[in-house]
Amino acid sequence: MFDSIIFHVDVNSAFLSWEAVHRLKHLSGTLDLREIPSAVGGDVKNRGGIILAKSIPAKKYGIKTGETLQEALRKCPDLKVVPPHYNLYDECSAAFFDILRSFAPSVEAFSVDEAYCDMTGTAGLYGPPATVAALIKDTIHKELGFTVNVGVSSNKLLAKMAGDFKKPNLVHTLFPSEIPSKMWPLPVSELFFVGRATAAKLFSLGIKTIGELAATDISILRSHLKKHGEILYLFANGMDPSRVIDTPPANKGYGNSTTIPYDINDPSAARLILLSLSETVGTRLRKDSVKIQVVAVSITYYDFTYASHQVTLFSSSNETGEIFTAANRLFTELWNGMPVRKLGIHTSHAKPDDGIDQLTFYNLHTLEKHKRLEQAVDGIRDKYGSDAIMRAVFLNNPVCHMSGGVAREKLSVNYEEVNIE
Repeated sequence: MFDSIIFHVDVNSAFLSWEAVHRLKHLSGTLDLREIPSAVGGDVKNRGGIILAKSIPAKKYGIKTGETLQEALRKCPDLKVVPPHYNLYDECSAAFFDILRSFAPSVEAFSVDEAYCDMTGTAGLYGPPATVAALIKDTIHKELGFTVNVGVSSNKLLAKMAGDFKKPNLVHTLFPSEIPSKMWPLPVSELFFVGRATAAKLFSLGIKTIGELAATDISILRSHLKKHGEILYLFANGMDPSRVIDTPPANKGYGNSTTIPYDINDPSAARLILLSLSETVGTRLRKDSVKIQVVAVSITYYDFTYASHQVTLFSSSNETGEIFTAANRLFTELWNGMPVRKLGIHTSHAKPDDGIDQLTFYNLHTLEKHKRLEQAVDGIRDKYGSDAIMRAVFLNNPVCHMSGGVAREKLSVNYEEVNIE
């Protein structure tokens, strides 16, 4: 028996499944969205926006999460598209985690619909790992109406890989002895932590499968992929020392990103979005009484290629203006002129705000004034709502003055305006 037993539990097509169950159980619907080509996302009336989640039948048409609604409809003109409903997702996610915590001594949330469970030492309560995995899967389906996949192994990496095997509503094991038969024949692109750019680089090295990656001299991987190459070598060989942590650590950084409803190639439009992201990030930093030292900007282009760049500030800050100034400069240096689909601002090296600020020749007479101004704006928004005060540049502008996270119109759905079949 293994020292550790780890489960990876993942909701099948979460947003789509949660919407499907809600319609069937609470809105007297008869059409199960999970059984037809369907998707969540976009502005259905205007045929804009992006795909947030898709059904398994939709996947057969080549529809991908993150692509535009127009692209998806070209692939499948009969695609059933439903609006997002994030308040519903929060409720379903909470119920999902409640069930996991009723079985597992330790549960680590990986996302709203995905978790690791440390089941070590529970065999006396529930039986062998595969048996309790099936019990958890069936309990979720019986009580909540949606399905999950459960991956079972001795560490988080292998449990994650097992959970991503054939779907839906299945339990898979991937213990170390099963790696040669179950994991090594898979394309290297399916290994956790291998993105598109990394997969392309591995392909160029003649490494096509996870098994070939596992057999590659680590010095070769290190020379081409640096530290990332070492991590991939360990993963390909099924090694992962990380533990299930049920208490999330304190934030080391704050960030936010937004997917733009239409591809933009106007730098002034991109900078307006960066300003709105800076507003959101700065507000969060001040609310938690922390400052950051590093600002990074990320760009996802229309073809899903990705780029990022970062800068270290002269002194720690939580001021919206300083964050935007750094982000604007980074964007100018990073942008290659191609249409942009998604923008993000990410910060790191967070530390408590001790009230001490570094004065420079440039901020000597403005720093205290800016601090008082932002404190006043934060106070107004706390009392009257985030829309109570905004920068004039956002007036009569389609860009939300505080972008990132979930847009307000996506939090709930007016089902009286939706055709429930």
